[in-house]
Amino acid sequence: MPIDYSKRPGDPTPEPEPTGPGGGLSLSKVTLTKAAPKVSLTKRGGTGRLTVHLAWNARPAAAPAGGGGFLSKLRNAAVGSAGGIDLDLGALYEFSDGSKGVVQALGNAFRDRSAGDPLVWLDGDDRTGGGGETLYVDLRDPARIKRVLVFAFIYEGVPNWAAADGVVTLTPSAGQEIEVRLDEHDDRSPMCAIAQIVSDGREVTVQREVRYVQGGQQQLDEAFGWGMRWRTGRK
Repeated sequence: MPIDYSKRPGDPTPEPEPTGPGGGLSLSKVTLTKAAPKVSLTKRGGTGRLTVHLAWNARPAAAPAGGGGFLSKLRNAAVGSAGGIDLDLGALYEFSDGSKGVVQALGNAFRDRSAGDPLVWLDGDDRTGGGGETLYVDLRDPARIKRVLVFAFIYEGVPNWAAADGVVTLTPSAGQEIEVRLDEHDDRSPMCAIAQIVSDGREVTVQREVRYVQGGQQQLDEAFGWGMRWRTGRK
């Protein structure tokens, strides 16, 4: 990897440039990567309602019978017998008043527990992967939100993130779409922290995570220091 001698220690990470097919300029989408993991929604005028959509391949094709080794064949057999991969989209939230919680299909927690209109809510549970799942974050008053961690959890099927080929698209009320691809994989982990939406009361940023956790929501909580108490739930 070439060294950029013009970059001084402590220089801020540059915002990602819009990318398109073949590396060309795209006016419709910004892709967050490890090299450029953060983008400001405030600077792009997108602090209204943020739509967060997860799409994935629920029924990946099995690998050819002649190759891949024993573990690969076992994984393909497990995917087939389980009827595909069911991903759940969810979010941990922390508001500026100190309240915390989770929005997810598990336990029918489809919206946050704040009084009145929700700030974070899920539109439903898609068990087929055909239409994906969508989460909404109300950013009209950034001072009310401290952070929202968007995650995906493999509820059914073996952890096969490469085959699921998940992608999250964040669409602000104005400006370009923001894409986070699950292009790193850890098949030991059923949980993936995808992106974090952070507000300092004035500016709202989206930070790419794509960090896998070996466990469920409690382990995700511990990895990101949320500090909540958990109990077993089901859909």
